[in-house]
Amino acid sequence: MDERKITEALAVSPQIQLEDVASLKRRGYRSLICNRPDGEGADQPSHEEMAEAARAAGLEFRYLPVTPGVVTDETADDFGDALTELPGPVFAYCRTGTRSATLWSLNAAKSMPVSEILGATRAAGYDMNGVARRISNGGKTPTDTGDAKYDVVIVGAGAAGIAVAASLRSRKPDLDVAVIDPADVHYYQPGWTMVGGGIFHPEDTAKTMGSLIPRGVHWIKAAVAAFEAENNAIILDGCRVVKYDRLVVCPGLKLDWAKVDGLVDTLGRNGVTSNYRYDLAPYTWQLVTEMKEGRALFTQPPMPIKCAGAPQKAMYLSADAWKRAGVLDHMDIHFCNAGGVLFGVKDYVPALETYIEKYGVSLDFFHNLIAVDGPSKTAVFEVRKPDETPERVEMEFDMLHAVPPQVAPDFIRVSPLADAAGWVDVDQETLRHKSFDNIWSLGDVMNAPNAKTAAAARKQAPVVADNIVADIEGRAPDACYDGYGSCPLTVERGKIVLAEFGYGGALKPSFPRVLLDGTKPTRRAWWLKERLLPPIYWKAMLRGKEWMAKPEKLKVPST
Repeated sequence: MDERKITEALAVSPQIQLEDVASLKRRGYRSLICNRPDGEGADQPSHEEMAEAARAAGLEFRYLPVTPGVVTDETADDFGDALTELPGPVFAYCRTGTRSATLWSLNAAKSMPVSEILGATRAAGYDMNGVARRISNGGKTPTDTGDAKYDVVIVGAGAAGIAVAASLRSRKPDLDVAVIDPADVHYYQPGWTMVGGGIFHPEDTAKTMGSLIPRGVHWIKAAVAAFEAENNAIILDGCRVVKYDRLVVCPGLKLDWAKVDGLVDTLGRNGVTSNYRYDLAPYTWQLVTEMKEGRALFTQPPMPIKCAGAPQKAMYLSADAWKRAGVLDHMDIHFCNAGGVLFGVKDYVPALETYIEKYGVSLDFFHNLIAVDGPSKTAVFEVRKPDETPERVEMEFDMLHAVPPQVAPDFIRVSPLADAAGWVDVDQETLRHKSFDNIWSLGDVMNAPNAKTAAAARKQAPVVADNIVADIEGRAPDACYDGYGSCPLTVERGKIVLAEFGYGGALKPSFPRVLLDGTKPTRRAWWLKERLLPPIYWKAMLRGKEWMAKPEKLKVPST
């Protein structure tokens, strides 16, 4: 018997036998639903035999037969009624369990988000993407899909999405492009570190989405529910369907605040803050300026995360402020990193270690934040050091800068576009999907092994645009992304270690070393971060001007 739990109240399975019924009773089930019509196969007892076995075992029984491939709205409603009327937990079965899982999905659509339904069934081994359109429509068969169709559809209007839309339009102005994103505001997220350090004003990092969508690009202000990649279709919340010839997927990633127990309840108070949120970055600076003594914890979760240097950037700028205020000697600063190194590219570590020593920071490697008690100002870490038994460690704090675990958005993780870890599965050079030739991805959501930064998206957008145009014109995609990412590490107010690197940690400096040595803290790098990068972002990257971002060409193997 292959028992697959979908919820605590329901499990489904492939065909069971008469002798399995008593076992179900012992496992705690109280009701049995048969969704397989009699006579489908030689392996199945009749529903009358199963009903008799259920009565003998003390189980309630209901027969709701479903013809393969014909799950009607009425049957789904009947299944929902059965779940309400029968004592639980309930065990349902058909030939493979798929019909039972489908009935549950359609009924759950009345009260659960599509992504949660797809996630629950996928965890049980059932792919419900084929009925995602019905799930999105409240479990009912759509009668009017209201399809719209575009040459290129882009999911996500963050840095990556708007940049690639602008790059596409600059190459082919007549291209019919649509961007899907429900947000009203677009944020310059690299600026939040500077807000938390008292350098930028928060309002300087936000603009209305409508002011940034490139001229001639359609903005569909909606959330994506699911993908029908085989049909070149996207299902929006509310069951609207958008069709495409080519698709670009770049919705960013999900900050999983709830993964740290108690964190959501205390963010923005009790000394708990994070530069990873627009509304909290000003609180970081407030805490820094008010704090004259005590313990400050700066955490970093397991990789991958957005801008791997950001957790320690907050620490350096805070420590520098305390030094300038003359209170650094009264501060106990800890960098609690779930990983085992200060920075992933070794060439930049010596400069960073100098500042760790300068500020008296304690490095707590292999410390992963798992819980926060705000009122008692206590953080709990799971410590997993190599070759040692894992343990839990509590640390008191006066200030906690928390960085949450980060995952792909729910609607991506449960989609046919995702790899086993939930990220969009692409070729790391062309950024084309490995299974669907008319789909590309860039930005934080795809699985190429590069740093997830806005600087990376700036380099990726022209690659994707070039390769889509090549595909439209019948040529093989030939633009190549080399893994470039940049992390301006703000080690003190006025100086930055400008980390620029590609795949495998190879250094990728934008300037000659005599002009700017990125492995050392420099004022020129600070000037770049403070003065040049914001206008480059707003006025170049998001407008299709590819300054210092022209894509390289794929190297063709010699024959």
